[in-house]
Amino acid sequence: YGGMGLDFSYNIAVAEELGNIRCGGVAMAIGVQAGMATPALTRFGSHELKKQFLMPTIAGDFVACLGVSEPGAGSDVASIKTTAVRKGDEYVINGGKMWITSGSQADWMCLLANTSEGPPHRNKSLICVPMNLPGVHVAKKIDKLGMRSSDTAQIFFEDVRVPCKNLIGEEGKGFTYQMLQFQEERLWGAASVLAPMETIIQETIGYTRQRKVFGQPVLHNQAVHFRLAELATEVELLRSLLYHAVALYVEGNDVTKFASMAKLKAGRLSREVTDSCLQFWGGMGFTSEVLVSKFYRDLRLISIAGGSDETMLSIICKYMDILPTK
Repeated sequence: YGGMGLDFSYNIAVAEELGNIRCGGVAMAIGVQAGMATPALTRFGSHELKKQFLMPTIAGDFVACLGVSEPGAGSDVASIKTTAVRKGDEYVINGGKMWITSGSQADWMCLLANTSEGPPHRNKSLICVPMNLPGVHVAKKIDKLGMRSSDTAQIFFEDVRVPCKNLIGEEGKGFTYQMLQFQEERLWGAASVLAPMETIIQETIGYTRQRKVFGQPVLHNQAVHFRLAELATEVELLRSLLYHAVALYVEGNDVTKFASMAKLKAGRLSREVTDSCLQFWGGMGFTSEVLVSKFYRDLRLISIAGGSDETMLSIICKYMDILPTK
């Protein structure tokens, strides 16, 4: 379908390299295209669906977006309200999606919707929805704290009719497909922050080496250079966890626990690195003129998008069998 036929480790290599772009929004948009909106279609979609949607997406002719989050259901995927009711050979879609990356320019959406009245983990399906259909309303482009180069949209569906053949895989398996899709998304997210954190640490070393306070470079204070050494060590530990998870995933293992751990650590560490380094820049760090302030805003999203820190902790606890019984 136009791809290179490489295993998932190459996706992670690309994600890590894209982190060298000095702007989080660009890498995130590519990540949605390559690792968030398309894995389920690649794995479970029909040949016809792949020709219609996957091929032009891989070629870069189509922009894809992922329609999961809603105003009342972000990390709590089971609580989504959007419905896709089968009528004849079509689904009629009603509802809305929120915080949709690339939503205002997307050609199609990988939409998660309720297709039956059954249990919340078995009543959902993934559907390829062209964004130019009647009834698809892009309400607004959301003004955000960070990732400002990436358009994030609120979208409504009003009696949108989509052919039933646009269903990805089996009806009712959408929640399961999305959870599998989340594994790749979360590993991509962890990979994408490694280079920005390394860049911030190195730029902070350079700045504190030349900035003098009380007659000596800021870097020569033990509290400063010890802290930077600690942060660099934490980044390498995250890289090792990520590579371990990716190697297991490529071998065909369920890495939900390790992907969740990597996502949790990536979000918290990116906050820790940007906050600590910004402090060492002093007043200059609070301006828009330096990279550390941009990444302070951009990388804050890692602890929220694709499953919050709290959601990651719940998943890890589940796999450790330490959740309280109901």
